Amino acid sequence: MTFNGNSGSGNGYVLSEEILDRCRERAPGYDEENRFFTEDFEELRDAGYTKMNVPTELGGLGKSLAEVCQEQRRLSMYAPATALAINMHLYWCGVAGDLRRNGDNSLEWMLTEAAAGKIFAAGHAEGGNDLPLIYSTTKAEKVEGGYRLNGRKSFGSLTPVWDYLGVHAMDDSDPNDRKIVHVFMPRDSEGISIVETWDTLGMRATRSDDTILDNVFVADEHVGRIVPAGWAGIDLFVLAIFAWAEPTFGNIYYGNALRAFELAVGMIKNKASVPMTRSMAHHPEVQHTVAEMALDLEGIGPHLDKVAEDWSNGVDHGPAWSVKLIAAKYHATETSFRVVNNALEVAGGFGIFRQSGMERIFRDARLGPIHPANSWVAHELIAKVSLGIDLDEQPRWG
Repeated sequence: MTFNGNSGSGNGYVLSEEILDRCRERAPGYDEENRFFTEDFEELRDAGYTKMNVPTELGGLGKSLAEVCQEQRRLSMYAPATALAINMHLYWCGVAGDLRRNGDNSLEWMLTEAAAGKIFAAGHAEGGNDLPLIYSTTKAEKVEGGYRLNGRKSFGSLTPVWDYLGVHAMDDSDPNDRKIVHVFMPRDSEGISIVETWDTLGMRATRSDDTILDNVFVADEHVGRIVPAGWAGIDLFVLAIFAWAEPTFGNIYYGNALRAFELAVGMIKNKASVPMTRSMAHHPEVQHTVAEMALDLEGIGPHLDKVAEDWSNGVDHGPAWSVKLIAAKYHATETSFRVVNNALEVAGGFGIFRQSGMERIFRDARLGPIHPANSWVAHELIAKVSLGIDLDEQPRWG
């Protein structure tokens, strides 16, 4: 598969320090109240953040995947839940832009809508399906002029503000040739209902409630792709979803870990202990743990940067792209959580109080490994690719 990337605009950061500071100030309140980040969202949209990876000729800022990753890493150091939620919109814009750069204008309408302020969200997660995107428990029935969808989507990102929800569903009208149908449902589609289910461990400001689809009609013009079910259906559209989701997820949780390290070091320098004449920064085991955190952090950023830059520059890794994208996310989220866990350890008792800020960061960080692709999927895919085994082969026991 050949791919033409986008090296980006090379411009400076979209968000000012003043906007970021206000996001950081509001983050504890959003978390405490399990409330959507309304004020953050409005500031980000006004600043052009929601159209930063829309091509400049269509009214956006033209930023590449590598540049968006840097933006998201930076925002996450201030407000990780805000970064995670807006990421769902950004990766759809990235997918549409990649297709357009490769000669496929079928989703250019999405870029035009995003430039005009419309918001796209992701509705992939489903109960009983640990392989979203390539399988689905939601049913798609072909009808005249489009499809009718029935099912329930969890983790409906950006629930209060989305204009289009990107979802996928299974068309199994031919059991021997099942298809995954990717569509973008307008908010005003009849049969959509929101159920408030979001009350979670972390990333609470995303307000990712469930979305029920009751015989929802989606016109052909809003059908993004129809591909075979399973890994066999990974074309540029599906691969681009992974390309924009995995590195950006990784950078969000990396930014969270960078903030945890920053807080922990500040706390340790001012932390006293009765048997010590100097601060706990001079305790050998504290120093050892701080070194472990720093060593872990040093490995995350370059890995994420390399993968995002290769995609942005159109490097052809062929079938290895799936491994590279999933491995980058896996390493970033797993290692970032280890950093945050160590940061909480050295912060001590004060770290568990909400006043410290560390407690919220810890809860947010724990969600990183759960995001697709989780550890089980990552290990299975990477092993099968490495061993030359068909990704859709089912295990046999006995």
